[in-house]
Amino acid sequence: MLTVQKTAELTGHANPIFSIELSQKPGILFSGGNDKGLVEWNINDNTFIKVMFPVPTSVYAIHCPEGYPLMFAGLRNGEVLVFNFIEQKITHRLRKHIKPVFDIKSSAKKDELLVASEDGTVSIWSLQTMDLLHSIKVSDDTVRCIAINPAQNRVAFGCRDSRVMVYDLNDYSPIKALIGHTMAVFSAQYSPDGQYLLTGSRDAQLKVWDANDYELIKNIPAHMFAINHILFHPTQPYFATASMDKSIKIWGAYDFKLYKIISREKGYPSHMLSVNKLTWVDNQLLSTSDDKSIIKWAITF
Repeated sequence: MLTVQKTAELTGHANPIFSIELSQKPGILFSGGNDKGLVEWNINDNTFIKVMFPVPTSVYAIHCPEGYPLMFAGLRNGEVLVFNFIEQKITHRLRKHIKPVFDIKSSAKKDELLVASEDGTVSIWSLQTMDLLHSIKVSDDTVRCIAINPAQNRVAFGCRDSRVMVYDLNDYSPIKALIGHTMAVFSAQYSPDGQYLLTGSRDAQLKVWDANDYELIKNIPAHMFAINHILFHPTQPYFATASMDKSIKIWGAYDFKLYKIISREKGYPSHMLSVNKLTWVDNQLLSTSDDKSIIKWAITF
């Protein structure tokens, strides 16, 4: 029996929070949104630590790549700020995009950083030198999300034109366009075993694609409104979805059954507005929202 209990609420942001990301250092969480700064939290004792650095505009994406003392913040103005934890300052400003940056991911295998923008391109940067290596035109419209498979040889981009574009991560050649969603694709995530790809859209549908031939396996009408984020548990066979409908849902990773709905309607002291991002810390799920809060949930499987 899967049970959920709210254990903490982190407050202090004055505006909606769009992104949360765990630090490489255990017990530390970063958050950013429509505020004037990027915030550091201690999630062991649920306290505010400090504002890491001021930002000129909204933060839509935060990424802390494993094995690097770096944090990347993607901004609404198209800039990516690079904060070096050893030097304790912003050391680089990656300036390629002039429209909002919506997602940032990295490949440890290739030492590369991928940045997705509203301009329809994905820029690829060296994690060693911060040099721009490539820029690929993925869509005539916004690229909203990036998913890299566990083998790090495939990457999927969710686009506002409702398509999911799959590329070879080795040479960035296109492999397939996944057609099925009817609205913008906001989230994509490969399963931990690499066998399938999940995509979630503004059309509220959750789609399951075979990661070998990219055929559609299953379509689930998962939420009432847009699916903003999908995230697999790091070790348990479950994944969570966050939605504009103010709910979080927990699903089985193999049977795709719905096991839990976390919402005010179901009696939980949950978010009052759109749930934007999730992150797992062992069996704790952290969620953030337009309601300016971060909530910590203890999940018992």
